[in-house]
This record gives sequence, structure tokens and C-alpha cells, in this order.
Amino acid sequence: MKLGLYMATQWRQGADLAPELANLIEQVRLAKASRLTSLMVGQHFVSTPLQMFQAMPLLARLAAEAEGMRLGPGLLLLPLLNPVIVAEECATFDWMTGGKAIIGLGLGYRKEEFDSIGVPFKERVPRFVEGVELIRKLWRDDTVEHRGRFHTVSGVPASLKPQQAGGPPIWMAGDVEVAVKRAARIGDAWFASPMVSEENVGKLNALFRETRAAAGLPAAREYPLIRECHIGTMDEVREPLSFKYEAYASWGGESGFVPAEGIRANFDAFAAKRFLIGSESEVVDQLGRYGERTGTDHILLRVQWPGLGQKMVLRTLERLGRVVEQLK
Repeated sequence: MKLGLYMATQWRQGADLAPELANLIEQVRLAKASRLTSLMVGQHFVSTPLQMFQAMPLLARLAAEAEGMRLGPGLLLLPLLNPVIVAEECATFDWMTGGKAIIGLGLGYRKEEFDSIGVPFKERVPRFVEGVELIRKLWRDDTVEHRGRFHTVSGVPASLKPQQAGGPPIWMAGDVEVAVKRAARIGDAWFASPMVSEENVGKLNALFRETRAAAGLPAAREYPLIRECHIGTMDEVREPLSFKYEAYASWGGESGFVPAEGIRANFDAFAAKRFLIGSESEVVDQLGRYGERTGTDHILLRVQWPGLGQKMVLRTLERLGRVVEQLK
């Protein structure tokens, strides 16, 4: 089982962001010292009631502290972005990381983001599929020919190809069956969000495997997911965790979000099916159970949420170092 850090890059409206970059750098250094092997950050736009750093510039700054770790965006909202820019920025990032980049891609589910950027929400799936096709051509082909519904590239190469032959692995998100099947056919891994219960991670991982086999594709090299994690008690983190998930519930989407009132009324039951919270030994047991029951072998752990202080975050990261030792 590989463990990584899924970095929290969101803060409440009005929070002072002046110290936060230094805090994130400190977290990365401790994550590396604790032998976490990967680092990813997310992306949203117009993210009220949360402030949020953007993924690629932040990752470029953190890459030096994360030397030797695998890292990348988890995930970029591809339908809202130009795939030529995504391909060349990610190729650059792969060289910056010594060929250790991972690229997470997703559809997006918030209409406000699409309206603000001027992309029709109903086009998100065909834009995503075509965007992935074009990115792979730019990473692979010496001369790119592409005439699609949304993009045309004729007889030119990319400015550079990634250090990894064929490009970094593309992990695809989406917590419903159609998205998992899409990831199986055109991606390298399905990347489960923290919203997917332990039981459903297992079911959807099985669907991913079956779909790849039916398409004549080789088995995926890894089966990643994101989990919220706190080594301590639920009482220490209930308020910032519930705040975050109430914000997510207010956004809605395809991922099975429950109404905010449902989260408030049943938060502990909701968390028990999705989050890793407890003592070091309890978290070790929970991680082992995930490996056995879901087939996952790479868990990105998010250890901070809006309102949780740096001291508590660093304490969990330090304790994760001992968890890693026990997993060997």
C-alpha cells in the first residue's frame, strides 16, 4: 500500500492567506520526511464559500520540497481548459519533477464554473473525451493531426514531450458507473473521491477492471483513491470536516452528494463509511481493510480542512510516518 498527501488548498472566506504558502511548504517537507510517496492538489474555480489556490502554479512551487515524490494535479477540470495548454504545461511539469508527474483529470460538476468560463455545461463530456485524445497525441506524436468538434491542430508538434515516454499516467475521476467505464477505456486509472463509500470503492474498482478486460486493455498499474484522514479523535476535526462537506453538498453534482442537512444530521455515520479517523493502530487497520476489500493500493490522504490549524495538521503528518513503518 502506497500513501500520499492530498493537500488541502482551500480556506474559508475572509481567512488570511499570507502565511498559508509557508504552511503548505512545511507540510510537504514533513510528508516527505514521513515517507509519503505522492502529493496531489485539486482544482476549482469561483469556489465560494471557500478561497482556493490554483493547482499548477502551486505545484510548481512545491516541486522542490517534494523532490523524489510523485506529484501532480488531482485533478484538472479538463472541459474548462484548452488541452494544448494542459498538454504542454503538464509536459513541462513532468520534466520539473524528474519524470514523476501524475495528471488527474475530471469533468467538473458545478454549473457556476462552466458559466463563468463560458463553456456550455452540456458539452463537458465530449470536450473531455476529445481533450484527452488531443493531449495524448501531443505527448506521443512527432507531428500532430487533429480535427475534432472543439479543437484543430494541423501538422505541428508540441513544444516538448514529457520526460515519461508517452506521457504521465492519466488518472480520471467521477464517482458514477459511466465515469468509471470511461476511465477504464481512455484513462490509466480511476481516481475515487472521498465521497465514495468503502463499499462502493470496491464495487467500482471491480467495474473498472471488468471494463478494461472487456476492451482488451491491460490491467491498470495502480488503483488510487482519496480519503480524509485524521490520527486522533473525531471531536478534534468534526467542525472543519463538516464545514467542508456542507460546502460541497451545496455545490451538488454527479457524485452522490447528500443534502447539507443530511450531512449535519448523520455526519458521524457518513464519515464512518468514507474517512480514516482514529489512533495510529486503528488507521493502520483501516488502511489494511481498504486494501483487502476495495483493491486499492495507493491512498492519497487529506489531513486538513478549512478551519483546522497547522499544529494539528503537522501532528497527523508526523504520526503518519509511524503508520508507514507499520504498513511495511
